[in-house]
Amino acid sequence: MNAIVEAVAFLLGFLSWVMVGVALPNRYWKVSTVDGNVITTSTIYENLWMSCATDSTGVHNCRDFPSLLALSGYIQASRALMIAAIVMGTFGILATLVGMQCSKAGGENYVLKGRIAGMGGVFFLLQGLCTMISVSWYAFNITQEFFDPFYPGTKYEIGEGLYIGWCSATLAICGGSCLVCACKMGTPEKVPYPYQPTRGTVYSGGPPSQSAPSNYGRNAYV
Repeated sequence: MNAIVEAVAFLLGFLSWVMVGVALPNRYWKVSTVDGNVITTSTIYENLWMSCATDSTGVHNCRDFPSLLALSGYIQASRALMIAAIVMGTFGILATLVGMQCSKAGGENYVLKGRIAGMGGVFFLLQGLCTMISVSWYAFNITQEFFDPFYPGTKYEIGEGLYIGWCSATLAICGGSCLVCACKMGTPEKVPYPYQPTRGTVYSGGPPSQSAPSNYGRNAYV
């Protein structure tokens, strides 16, 4: 496996893991819309854990969701997927660190290290898929409620937390794909045949050289 590809893939995976940690506690997963409202006295924004409101003076108040079972199913699933993404990203970082060629962990068996690095790529792919499903499912419900003319509750728009999640998922999928595609399972190298010069006289432009001595003795001639 190319060491440069490993370094780039590890950097992408690490950045995606950090961005998942930033997106998960971000408060602005969805923000109340001002579409159709002439006067806006307060703004409501929510994430997977709490709901907050701020008024025109800048005073804001947040409250945690009181019950887990009372939440919508997609919020519970998004929570589980985001936590799973952090766990998968942690395994991916550890496996990639062990499997990198520049790392002394794992010994000098580069075939085994390449396989470990490939497993790190699989973990990064799983992290990206969990994050992508979580934020996309959450955004789908926001847009579904926004364009529903009969929805009686507050309508929301997509917040910055979802955009951070999408960027994180894209980086994780790119980093994991680089590790998986560049992983080589240790193919044996072909040893070239040794060069054997043929007997005879080689003319190099100078005076003719004497022929090589024969292996036959004098008694061989009849």
